[in-house]
Amino acid sequence: MQTDKIIKTLEKLGFSPNEIKTYLSLNDHGSTKAGKISKLAKIDRSSCYNALKLLQEKGLVSYVMIGKVKWFQVTGPRRLLDYLHEQEEDIKEILPELQERHQAQKIEGQVRLFKGLKGIRSIFMDIVRTGKDNYVFGSEGQFSEKLPEFALQFARMKKEKKFKTYLLCRKDRKEIDAPMSNHKYLPNISESPAVTNIYGDKIAIIIWTDEPEGIIIENPSAAKAYKSYFDFMWKNGKEFQ
Repeated sequence: MQTDKIIKTLEKLGFSPNEIKTYLSLNDHGSTKAGKISKLAKIDRSSCYNALKLLQEKGLVSYVMIGKVKWFQVTGPRRLLDYLHEQEEDIKEILPELQERHQAQKIEGQVRLFKGLKGIRSIFMDIVRTGKDNYVFGSEGQFSEKLPEFALQFARMKKEKKFKTYLLCRKDRKEIDAPMSNHKYLPNISESPAVTNIYGDKIAIIIWTDEPEGIIIENPSAAKAYKSYFDFMWKNGKEFQ
């Protein structure tokens, strides 16, 4: 694995640049004194000591005393997984209160924007978490085309959560999760990159451009109105043969 990817991954985990330089210097060179670590990491001594302190607090660095000198060492790369697990457990402890406070402060008409394929995945995960039937129109099969592996995973999650997709599209257009979907088509409609999802009290509109974008609107009144439009179109839709 290239060093750049390691650095980017550690950055995503919340490590500072000095922590990363210090951690990698120790990992690559073994048990070392602080002065040498600062030279290997190419940072000043005070920054090095601060990084070592933070890494020790994370449980990623330890030291032994040889005479009156501290020799620092990493606790082993697999400790990173333990560190992640501890963070996950800490988050689980505070989630109930955060969720309660979030619900208390939520205002009607909340809007959230998403960008890129990771953002679109977040929208579909929100559909899964909501666990309500999803009513879709405008699909051209982009979900299956752009995110084929995740589309199969989404189908499995739908089955586990026991909700379905009701999808209105152009003729001969289907997503790959057919067992958990009901399809109808509307004749004489134009191709469009915009796909609308209606689930629970939410509307998610996804624009499947080269870099897709999406928006979730959480508004019971708007969702109800969109659902009534969908019901009308569904009633007039044609069954696939």
